[in-house]
Amino acid sequence: MDRIPPITKALLFANILVFVLQSWAGDDVLAWFALWPAGEFPAQTGDGRLITVGFLPWQLISYGFLHGSFGHLFFNMLALFMFGAAIEAHWGSRVYLIYVLTCIVGAGLVQLVVATSAISSGGGLYPTVGASGGVFGVLLAFGMMFPERRVMLLIPPIPMKARTLVIGYGLVELFMGVTGTQSGIAHFAHLGGMLFGFLLIQYWRRSWPFGWRR
Repeated sequence: MDRIPPITKALLFANILVFVLQSWAGDDVLAWFALWPAGEFPAQTGDGRLITVGFLPWQLISYGFLHGSFGHLFFNMLALFMFGAAIEAHWGSRVYLIYVLTCIVGAGLVQLVVATSAISSGGGLYPTVGASGGVFGVLLAFGMMFPERRVMLLIPPIPMKARTLVIGYGLVELFMGVTGTQSGIAHFAHLGGMLFGFLLIQYWRRSWPFGWRR
């Protein structure tokens, strides 16, 4: 753990600690800190209590530290460890933290629009949790910073260039989001994390779509 850069290490510990707290406190944590659609909605907890849930501003950050299961947490933290540490070492801790938080908030904003629109169209009420929006943003940064570096997928174990991995994941998420494949997964939040990450990197580079030149 001593070789893990400080922000990556802090994010790993924070997500694990929040998962423990979430497992202990249950629905009360989700009611206040998961990302809900805009508005106020009645919801029943696992112990039968009726509570009111809805969007609150801090949820744009807090949802990114909650997870739906141990597997959800494990794979997000594994990706953060594999790709985030390299990006933090390349950029420095301050820039990396700004980037990750921007991706989490950006993913949350996209998901807020999608979930609120779904409710307005008669869809079901559900909370959004997980660091995946930030992780997908980190994955995009890795592909942009180290496009030729070879990485290995876990399932299936296929080696490929980082650029190919990012493009492939982006296309898959877009297809699943548009077609509704694998419902229950916030595909547009993943894409939102990548979009806001791309825009921030391009802003820092003073490149398209901002129209600046070095």
